Amino acid sequence: MAEVAGLLLAAGAGRRFGGPKALAVVHGEPFVVRALRVLTDAGCTPVRVVLGASAPQVRALLPDSAAAVVAEDWESGMGASLRAGLSALTETDAEAAVVHLVDLPGVGAGVVRRVAAGADENIVARAAYEGIPGHPVVLGRRWWLDIMAGASGDKGARDWLKGRQDLRLVECGDLGTGHDVDRREDLPR
Repeated sequence: MAEVAGLLLAAGAGRRFGGPKALAVVHGEPFVVRALRVLTDAGCTPVRVVLGASAPQVRALLPDSAAAVVAEDWESGMGASLRAGLSALTETDAEAAVVHLVDLPGVGAGVVRRVAAGADENIVARAAYEGIPGHPVVLGRRWWLDIMAGASGDKGARDWLKGRQDLRLVECGDLGTGHDVDRREDLPR
């Protein structure tokens, strides 16, 4: 079975949210801790957490500070986080990476397992919720350099994924919502 890494993007300042979402707490658990647990419970190894805004505070919440990767240019957008995270994973033996976002409390380990099933170095897969593409995204190692070269601004790998014939959409609407949290009023009650 292929080694599938987890890559948690948690660097944003959360301007619309009013602070870094990685530090937001729902049901007594910070978002970053919950999202990290989702990846580890799904069997992802190793896991890297990309930090930026409030990096020292977020790092302090991680059970293993070695999992932290700081995107020095995080303010330029999600592309910087994706580049930093994939670059860190090139030093591992992982054949694929599950790219997960910190602000998706409706995504559990079952979603990650389903999307990553059968992952290898060639995989390009994405969770879908009622047919609408979302996260997480699984990227085979074969593509990492191409993705890093094109990742910029707030798009991450969006342009790279657009129109790909090999993209496998994996329906996960029965397991989660895939809704992100943009504002405080979006937090689950």
